[in-house]
Amino acid sequence: MAKLWAGRTSGVTDSTADDFNSSIRFDKRFIREDIAGSMAHAAMLGARGILSDGEAEAIIDGLQGILDDLDGGVLAVDPQAEDVHMFIEQVLTERLGDVGRKLHTARSRNDQVALDLRMYLRHEMEAVMEQVRELGRAVANIAEENKAAIMPGYTHLQRAQPILFSHHLLAYAMMLLRDLGRLDDCRGRLNVSPIGACALAGTTYDVDRRMEAKMLGFEDVAPNSVDAVSDRDFCVELLSALSILMMHLSRFSEELVLWTSWEFQFVSLSDAFTTGSSIMPQKKNSDMAELVRGKTGRVYGDLMGTLTMLKGLPLAYNKDMQEDKEAVFDAVDTVKMCLSVFTPMLRSMTVHASNMRKAAQTGFINATDLADYLVRKGLPFRSAYKVAGKIVSECIQSSQVLETLPLETYRQYSTLIEEDVYDAIDLRTCVAKRCSEGGTSPESVERQLAWVREQLEEE
Repeated sequence: MAKLWAGRTSGVTDSTADDFNSSIRFDKRFIREDIAGSMAHAAMLGARGILSDGEAEAIIDGLQGILDDLDGGVLAVDPQAEDVHMFIEQVLTERLGDVGRKLHTARSRNDQVALDLRMYLRHEMEAVMEQVRELGRAVANIAEENKAAIMPGYTHLQRAQPILFSHHLLAYAMMLLRDLGRLDDCRGRLNVSPIGACALAGTTYDVDRRMEAKMLGFEDVAPNSVDAVSDRDFCVELLSALSILMMHLSRFSEELVLWTSWEFQFVSLSDAFTTGSSIMPQKKNSDMAELVRGKTGRVYGDLMGTLTMLKGLPLAYNKDMQEDKEAVFDAVDTVKMCLSVFTPMLRSMTVHASNMRKAAQTGFINATDLADYLVRKGLPFRSAYKVAGKIVSECIQSSQVLETLPLETYRQYSTLIEEDVYDAIDLRTCVAKRCSEGGTSPESVERQLAWVREQLEEE
């Protein structure tokens, strides 16, 4: 295919250089955005009298014909084309002649590619956000279904205090809500049109940038033409938001791997989302969760690669910036794929509440409540803490738990302890008493659950 930029040079490049320079293999994915942007550009040129009405109409019809032919399989993207922009313009020129050559008036590939990328990522972000909402709803539903289940809460991966399983799950719902907030913030800064900035300095033609922006669904236009073509902050921001989202999915995945292990047995994953071993017939591996955990590093790599690519670039556009697309496309694809597996994997898992409760009973996680009991009886907290620690040590030595330790043994450590200690250290009491805002009491969890559902339904 002839180079449309031939002029200053012959336009004849080495075949290896052609392959190295070409981006058609990955930027063809925003071909629809490129055509939509060109239609809006032609309409604006016609409205401003830069093209005649007939020329603008012919270009728009020609672009629609190209789109129809692509959709109908009549036309295929030429893999030898330099990029998607040149491919569309070349086909249009072949079909319309000189009229097709007028499309690129008052624009450059610099502002064109920035436009296409923003439009494409805007659509992809909306898809990711809906997937995140869907996962959030799944988490909320599982929390609703298991509101009474008590599990050990952990710090340092050691059993710490009793909490409701629903409370633990809602912590992930909070993370997902923050992910939605970050993506929405990013979308606002992304949804700014660069078209009309041309190569970097603007154009001598009397264009209407805001008309094009409005036609394409942008909220504003970039106020500085140099920044418009050199800005890739929106890619970095999106990659950062996706990396944080993947970090949350990875943490959740790690817990699922732990919870499904023989040592925990808190939950079981459906056979549909697990695999077996090639040699050990007893194995049921949480491979989907492990893959999500592993793919997190891949998205991190896309972020770091983009930051590194941008860090030394002078203004304005540089060819290095072609490297932004594969990274951000890969990150978006990876996140969407992980979410598409994670949500049904979570929905189909089985919760073993009895195993959670058993783990909570045998971990002395109500020791803090024993200390609080002594404080309410008048003992200073540090003294109560020491007494509770000694009682736990007594239980370990005698192979008992706090709930089964005889009252006479309790009273050897403090005469303040009465029969009511057993109610105070009952796991249900321990959970119910933590009624501070955001705590694990059933009432508090109900409020959190209602708030999460409300946030997930907001646009």
